[in-house]
Amino acid sequence: MVNYWLVTKPDTEADALPLVHASIASLQRLSDLFVARREQLARRVGLTEQQWRVLEEISTEHFIPSMFARSQDSSAAAVSKVLRQLLDKDLVRVSISESDGRQRAYELSPAGKRAMARLRKLRQDAIEDVWLALPQAELSRWNDFSRELIERIEQHADRERASDKAESTDQSQSKRNQERANG
Repeated sequence: MVNYWLVTKPDTEADALPLVHASIASLQRLSDLFVARREQLARRVGLTEQQWRVLEEISTEHFIPSMFARSQDSSAAAVSKVLRQLLDKDLVRVSISESDGRQRAYELSPAGKRAMARLRKLRQDAIEDVWLALPQAELSRWNDFSRELIERIEQHADRERASDKAESTDQSQSKRNQERANG
């Protein structure tokens, strides 16, 4: 793993802040651009980005609406609404699961398969136009840096969660102690 601070570490933390803020702004812009591009690609085949996500998951053949809702921080009702939209567009088919009669089985219809094939082609065209035109050495450095940044953000978030949990436990204990004292 490359330690980028060893290569370009500024003299003081104050010197680093403008670069850090510019980097965060660039990353946010990139993140926003990826969301906008997914929305744009989905629109080109007559879908919303949420409908595309559901179609992608159904195409894996392991789609369970409630689990998908949890993984997307969404409600089961919201996923049901998207499924109804996809059924209305004849992009998915639903049947009773052969392995568990209490479950529904979802699969792409022929129109759904065509929509996914078109989306994959549009995405592949974009990859060829944008990503494959970049020097491989730069992509390699980007991957190394991204991995390190992701790791640092995850570690920081884990430390904050642990701190929040400890603080919450301390507050609960203090409240119980106060209640006992007031008896």
